[in-house]
Amino acid sequence: MATKTGVRPTELPAAPLTMEGASVLHQMMRIRWAEWKRLSADQQQATVKEAAAWLAPLEKEGKSALFSMLGHKGDLMFVHFRDSFEGLKAAELQMAHLKLWELLEPTSSYLSVVELGLYDSSLKLYRALAEKGIEPHTPEWNKEVEETLGRQAEAMKPRLWPKVPGSRYVCFYPMNRLRGEDKNFYTLPIEERQKQMEAHGMVGRRYAGKVQQIISGSIGFDDWEWGVDLFGDDPVQFKKLIYEMRFDEISAVYALFGQFFVGVRCPADKLGELLAGRLPEK
Repeated sequence: MATKTGVRPTELPAAPLTMEGASVLHQMMRIRWAEWKRLSADQQQATVKEAAAWLAPLEKEGKSALFSMLGHKGDLMFVHFRDSFEGLKAAELQMAHLKLWELLEPTSSYLSVVELGLYDSSLKLYRALAEKGIEPHTPEWNKEVEETLGRQAEAMKPRLWPKVPGSRYVCFYPMNRLRGEDKNFYTLPIEERQKQMEAHGMVGRRYAGKVQQIISGSIGFDDWEWGVDLFGDDPVQFKKLIYEMRFDEISAVYALFGQFFVGVRCPADKLGELLAGRLPEK
């Protein structure tokens, strides 16, 4: 059914608006333990001192953090938040010149940008503009969209440009929305996608105070569509949150998950303890 202006709901743009913020890089590393053990005590001390001196101020600013990974997927995971891809590349180059780097073997990495999806706001805005008879993607339409994004970006600045949380544990995983022949999330009407996303978000909000979730978009940047970081002081809450979300339609029917990477925080000043075979205490 057409609106009074003649614009049909099915003519609303399919893609919701998004806002992007911090650039994010995850680096998973394996330690070459045999090479580390062959270093003299002085060489080990110099290696740790240099790496800790590089990491400590970044850690304090919430720009980088180091986690000791559990399982066979690697020993260390560095998480970097920067203002741009150039900032991430600078971090990579700085790390490559550390003595520690010579003892590390990359096992995986993930590149993305913090993303806030605006399904609810998009649908409201699209409908309002359609009611006014404004055609999608015209200069007038684009002006309204840009003004809306500008207002929301200022209000959501803390979420768009977060610091790496100081939590004890991290769980990172990439994911896609299903695009199969039988089930394809992207072919659903935007109204249906908005409804599913809203129900999905309600589950996450119930874990506020227990888990801090940071979503980053990676379409065009890496092999999956999104990266998900969960930070918290009780890793069991990661399991509970993800398990509960599996019962949402959007996860049960339309979600694909990649590998999960779980780590325990290692502060810069505890790196020596970690390399000596002792997990830093809280």
